[in-house]
Amino acid sequence: MKFLHKILEKQRPMFEKGGKLEKLYYLFEAGETFMFSPASTAGNKGVQVRDAIDLKRMMMTVVIAMIPCLIWGIFNVGYQHHVAIGEATSFFSIDNLLFGARWVLPIVLVAYAAGGLIEAVFAVVRKHPINEGFLVTGMLIPLIVPPTIPLWQVALATVFGVVVGKEIFGGTGMNVLNVAMTSRAFLYFAYPLQISGEVWTQLGGETAVDGYSGATALAVANNVSIQGTQSVVEGLTQANNVLASPFGGEFFSFQNMLIGGIPGSIGETSTLMALIGGVILIATGVGSWKIIVSVFAGAFAMGTIFNLAGANEFMLLPAHYHLVLGGLAFGAVFMATDPVSAAQTETGKWIYGVLIGMLTVIIRVVNPAYPEGIMLAVLFMNVFAPLIDFYIVQANKKRRLARAV
Repeated sequence: MKFLHKILEKQRPMFEKGGKLEKLYYLFEAGETFMFSPASTAGNKGVQVRDAIDLKRMMMTVVIAMIPCLIWGIFNVGYQHHVAIGEATSFFSIDNLLFGARWVLPIVLVAYAAGGLIEAVFAVVRKHPINEGFLVTGMLIPLIVPPTIPLWQVALATVFGVVVGKEIFGGTGMNVLNVAMTSRAFLYFAYPLQISGEVWTQLGGETAVDGYSGATALAVANNVSIQGTQSVVEGLTQANNVLASPFGGEFFSFQNMLIGGIPGSIGETSTLMALIGGVILIATGVGSWKIIVSVFAGAFAMGTIFNLAGANEFMLLPAHYHLVLGGLAFGAVFMATDPVSAAQTETGKWIYGVLIGMLTVIIRVVNPAYPEGIMLAVLFMNVFAPLIDFYIVQANKKRRLARAV
């Protein structure tokens, strides 16, 4: 490797100031940093700042926290495929792993390639180093889309999210909206047929068995509520009755939705895996436990309020079911805790998280057109996060001034 590094170093003068490829210096630097360790990281003189965490370590920690959701998603894509075509299989089989990897890994690669290209273009044009921010976004986007999504849509949504959600605001650390959620919102409104409905099981060109439905639990809950002939829990129990949960019980039982053996976006089906990721983020100090806990608390509180109102069957759904439905857990752990677009004050984090949880349930129950409310709830609260922080800071200033009188 030293031999290759020496060859690369000989090309450096071409990219430095005055060289033929001066404009591509930051692209050269990014490639060298990605492949090789720098000869020195700090000078011998001057102020030295030592910290256990920096941007690169923070981003890598989030990526590591998402690995349980990614691995689970790969197995689940394969499992949903095999049960849909009537082939009984255990969840953690090699067949499920290979089939899931065949469809999931290309989505991951396309997201990183499209986003990385845009990051490189903006770095060259703006003359700044390529930062590590896209390491997380490039993994988040594949985990919040269904395995059936066309790859060109993944590329288009990634480019839209990076440009509109981040670069037009100044790049990493300056974005107002969560970049991955911006990409998801783009897909939702631009290509609703590929991001909603019953498109969540990758059949791979084969035919599903009679009676099989690829509908998600949220879609089933909405349909049952509209029909109004039975409770949502009964509707979930009877849905997809040609299948059994890989972990025992009914297919859409609370237990199976908690563990995640159900159709859905690649990385969002398992509340348990999302919570494992949340433990990693909290233990390393990267994610805010206040935001994660408050999102769940807000969703549970809103579900309880709806239980008291009881205007339709969806409102009567036991509040704890909302915690395992859809992508609430994944959004609470990986989206709401975005250190840039979330509230920054400690009190503001509680308010921000509670409102995300409450809005998620309100959107789910009140507006059947948007069953996955966490996406719109996070984006909506991203916009209001600075306002929340402003009033929290103003209130603190008033209290301090009052004490000083």
